[in-house]
Amino acid sequence: MKKTILLFTFMLASFYGFSQDALYGVRAGYTISNLDFDPEVPAGIENAHRNGFFIGFFGEYSISKTFSFAPEIQFSAEGAKEQNLRINYIQMPLFFKFKIDQSLSIGVGPQASLKGHSYEDGFKNFGFSALGGLEYLITDEIFIDFRYSYGLTNVFDDNDVDLEAKNTNMQIGIGLKF
Repeated sequence: MKKTILLFTFMLASFYGFSQDALYGVRAGYTISNLDFDPEVPAGIENAHRNGFFIGFFGEYSISKTFSFAPEIQFSAEGAKEQNLRINYIQMPLFFKFKIDQSLSIGVGPQASLKGHSYEDGFKNFGFSALGGLEYLITDEIFIDFRYSYGLTNVFDDNDVDLEAKNTNMQIGIGLKF
């Protein structure tokens, strides 16, 4: 786990000199998440969505006038509402943005997640997701955004639990760029 955190830190630090047009900021907001079981929700499990929060720090580096790259580190409360299906993550979204106009941009990218609690609890410690979203600039510094992520890996540890589910998550946030 220490190697993974060190790798994330190194990757973020390496983007410092990526571009002269760099912005940094913070974003926070509301999450709505759930587990997508395959093929169906097992009997006895209530798979209601979980409402939570997220907070993160990002850098945004212009590649051109319309494209930018925004790596991020964030905490996100995800999983399902049932207590034993809650998963808190430290995540690293690597967001590639395309400006549609001066105020609106759309983005896609991968996201790596590191579980932020008990090591051996039946959940995998590391996961990957696909990420998409919209961002709207209210002012030059303040924005609102919406993101959706869909897990590409099973959240359950194959050795401990004979279930398969992927995490789905929506984030509605507000942020500040400096």
